[in-house]
Amino acid sequence: MSDQIDAILREFDTGKTTRQQRAGCILPVLQNIQRALGYIPRESLPRVAAFLGVPESHVYGVATFYAQFRFSPPGKNTVTVCCGTACHVRGSGRLLRDLEQRLGIRPGETTPDLDFSLDTIACFGSCALAPVVVVNGKVQGRMNRSRLLKRIEAVASPGGGGDAEADGQEVRP
Repeated sequence: MSDQIDAILREFDTGKTTRQQRAGCILPVLQNIQRALGYIPRESLPRVAAFLGVPESHVYGVATFYAQFRFSPPGKNTVTVCCGTACHVRGSGRLLRDLEQRLGIRPGETTPDLDFSLDTIACFGSCALAPVVVVNGKVQGRMNRSRLLKRIEAVASPGGGGDAEADGQEVRP
């Protein structure tokens, strides 16, 4: 992992000299680290700060300000529940509680076995399909409790059930 972070930092070795120019690289550096590793290891923050010549508190502030960043490894399967108005009115809050109970985690957390990560989003922009849940990047519209739990069981089952379809409406972009 250390080598990967070093390689990412070398990509940003542009010779920028002013503090403002270096600080402007914090966000893209963090995005590249997360893209490569799936999360931002906390131990990488001092290295990023030293490399860019900015205070570690500034790097930490950027990393914690944006919801896109996570500080723990993601699960093998990611489940994201839309909490926008249309989805909420049509039951996404109940679906989220069902997932919390089934997985034993809260939004923003990963199961101890690293099998599932649970997240929420303010709105997917698919309000006509509410409630919407995205499982491993596949948008599932008009979701209900039984289909959701069936989908979770399918991706959790041994033998690569991650691509099994629930009987919900999958939406392809």
